[in-house]
Amino acid sequence: MILKIMPLAALMLASPLAAQPTVPPAQPASQSTEEEGLTGTVSDEAAWQDLGIAIPTFPTNADVATQASAGSTAGLGKALVRVITDDLKNNGLFKPTGPDALPTPSMAQINAPDFPSWQGKGTDMLVHGFVRANGDGNITVGCYLYDVSLSQQLVKGAWVVGPSEWRRAAHKCADLVYSRLSGESPFFDSKIAYIAETGAKDHRVKRLAIMDSDGANHRFITTGQALALTPRYSPDYKQIVYLSYLNGNPRIYIYDTETGKQRLVTQSRNPTFSPRWSPDGRWILYSMAIGGNTDVYRVSAAGGQAQRLTDGPGIDVGGSYSPDGSKIVFESDRSGSQQVYVMNADGTDQKRISFFGGRAATPEWSPRGDQVAFTYIAGDFHIAVMSPAGASMRQLTNGWQDEAPTWSPNGRIIQFFRTEKGSGRASLWQVDLTGKNERKLPTPVDASDPSWGPVLP
Repeated sequence: MILKIMPLAALMLASPLAAQPTVPPAQPASQSTEEEGLTGTVSDEAAWQDLGIAIPTFPTNADVATQASAGSTAGLGKALVRVITDDLKNNGLFKPTGPDALPTPSMAQINAPDFPSWQGKGTDMLVHGFVRANGDGNITVGCYLYDVSLSQQLVKGAWVVGPSEWRRAAHKCADLVYSRLSGESPFFDSKIAYIAETGAKDHRVKRLAIMDSDGANHRFITTGQALALTPRYSPDYKQIVYLSYLNGNPRIYIYDTETGKQRLVTQSRNPTFSPRWSPDGRWILYSMAIGGNTDVYRVSAAGGQAQRLTDGPGIDVGGSYSPDGSKIVFESDRSGSQQVYVMNADGTDQKRISFFGGRAATPEWSPRGDQVAFTYIAGDFHIAVMSPAGASMRQLTNGWQDEAPTWSPNGRIIQFFRTEKGSGRASLWQVDLTGKNERKLPTPVDASDPSWGPVLP
């Protein structure tokens, strides 16, 4: 995989003209305390939606044929911008105008925009860029963000990509714009692992699959001969841990995304559930039922003897590490119904945190550390969030059966799967922390158990 981030000096040489002076980066939005609940970025989305962001086609210095699926560099210039526009539009914060409604700028205008013309169109922010074919077959993509009212360049970047990786350059540009305008971490250049489901309801074939964060570049990983469940990306993106059932026996495998090989971590004849990585990639957390009692265990990612972390009556299931690895959030019915608990990483100091009525399951700690997403069961199944102390619970979705939340790399969007009432068909959805912006993700077949990986390096 080729994706090289060019330094600013190289960008100046690659671009047609000298760059505009930059301005200091935006400061991150203020954070609230745990007791206050959601962070300040949740309620200020209206101001961002008012921004008029124009993203015209990226021109090229010469229309050269490439091996990219979008064709020549001229075709790539429009295809790239469509991906950038969709990224910014689909996250719920911005309402950009894409290339089909805008004139294509000249190469000379990339570093010297016609600001009066864009001001006359009511544009607040302008995204310019270019596409250039390199002599080695790779492609250079430049990306510039301008404040039209100030006639200033805010940020710029450039990436060298292989022809098959052009969409990554588009996601990197969208990440650049998103981070500069919102003050938040990026998330578009990331991948999703999930379980692809086909076949009759009583004979479902469940395969491990992966795709880009926008649903592109879909690929099946397993054949479906063995049941695959609950995948999770490793912190370094090189591996996926998942649960497999072959002939009724559960096994936890680690699949190497670079070599395509997999290795067995642990196996048992006892029911096993929900393997999860520790933040440092050293441990695999999972649950196992023995003699009617289900507990949370951890095992080295290299395999070996498992360590039991819970040891009480009832069902202790799942588990998700805090970002610093010091604590684990999990679900348990020890109080008489499914609720969310927190314990130290070694299993000590177990305490219940959900006290708001109904049941709570499948908790997942935010990568920011400030919230826990979970399945809220009150008649129907919904996606909800609360602080790690159990405060400020908020229900985000109203589907009939929404479950298994997984966080975007920046902790602002939650992905989950939704089961349709009656048909039983499952699909992937996402919702932002306001609960106002829901979106269904495209998948070629039914889909469940999503796992959103970190931002790609």
